[in-house]
Amino acid sequence: MVPWFTMGHITPFLYLANKLAERGHRISFFISKHTHAALQHLNHHPNLITLIPICVPHNDCGLIPHVAESITSEVPSSTASLFEKDIEVLLLELKLNIVFFDHAYWVPRPCLTRCLGIKSLVYYVISISSLAYDLSCSYPLGISKLGCCNIADHDLILNHSHEPKLLAGSGLKLEHGKGIAYIESCTNTLTQSYATGLKGSSCRVVEGAYVDYHRRHVLLEGCVITKGTTCHLDENWAKWLGNFEAGSVVYCAFGSECTLELCQFQELLLGLELSGMPFLAALKPPKGFECVESAFPLGFKERVEGRGVVCGGCVPNQQFILEHPSVGCFFTRCGSGSLPEAVVNKCQLVLLPNHGEMVINARVVCYSLKVGLEVEKLKAFKMVCVPKKVCAKL
Repeated sequence: MVPWFTMGHITPFLYLANKLAERGHRISFFISKHTHAALQHLNHHPNLITLIPICVPHNDCGLIPHVAESITSEVPSSTASLFEKDIEVLLLELKLNIVFFDHAYWVPRPCLTRCLGIKSLVYYVISISSLAYDLSCSYPLGISKLGCCNIADHDLILNHSHEPKLLAGSGLKLEHGKGIAYIESCTNTLTQSYATGLKGSSCRVVEGAYVDYHRRHVLLEGCVITKGTTCHLDENWAKWLGNFEAGSVVYCAFGSECTLELCQFQELLLGLELSGMPFLAALKPPKGFECVESAFPLGFKERVEGRGVVCGGCVPNQQFILEHPSVGCFFTRCGSGSLPEAVVNKCQLVLLPNHGEMVINARVVCYSLKVGLEVEKLKAFKMVCVPKKVCAKL
């Protein structure tokens, strides 16, 4: 398994690895050195799943030393080609049968896996509705070389007037390696891979219409959620949550890859404060700040003392937070990794997407499944929203 080296990509791969290990499969799992220790509690079958650390290289296009020291640092997808040689050596040594990958677009090349007799399976951790929309918007004639129809005008995806154009160009043309754009890497992997797999909430009940848009055979994983081997909530969080009534606490988390601007960070916190509800917010420090406390709005900490906590980064074992009786609402940016964990619990969903994939996820959750409310933004993808809008949805 070769996931991209961010927690939002690694954990879904590891969830699947556990399921495969239950059936006796042996798995070599490639991860970056700085995430190795953080994943041990999620490895339920260490006798079958071997975590193999890969050094995060330093280069001139974005990777800097602190990336190798923090599990919450985002590894730019534009550096995908830098890992090619190291992983190629391991593929030669390990004598594998199948390789699961996502961002490593070079894995299914004939000169690599095919000549070694290895079947490659591109395993997307994003929703199939988002992937279908991206591919559709990238081909103005409506039919891509994959045979996908144009779904830009699908009823469930129609968005605010300013969003379709931004969605169509959101990250699709960004460099994904040496001289290759993200959307080009997607089409290449889909056409060259032995099979395509989709994770998380991808099942026909939820996204059947979008599966059909691909006109390809797609393996749908369904909802696979694995709890850590440490099967309990951290004692400190359990004690804090236990101070509040059932269903009264808002849990706000935007994942390991999301770094907000200062104004976005502060507006989010002011909205939580204005709601009057107790809250636990797990957010990375905003851009330009080393810790969350230094970016608080003036007087915020004193005003929410006793009912609000903001911690920098991710909370371990998020599943246990979401299923705690005191948690009644999950405030999320709608990432594909967190949504399945939320939907299987009783907490309500409030959505504030800030990226192309998340916007599509939010529309499916709100208008197709009808299980969440989306906060309206004043500017698409800038996530500028007045605190009153956040408060109203909560």
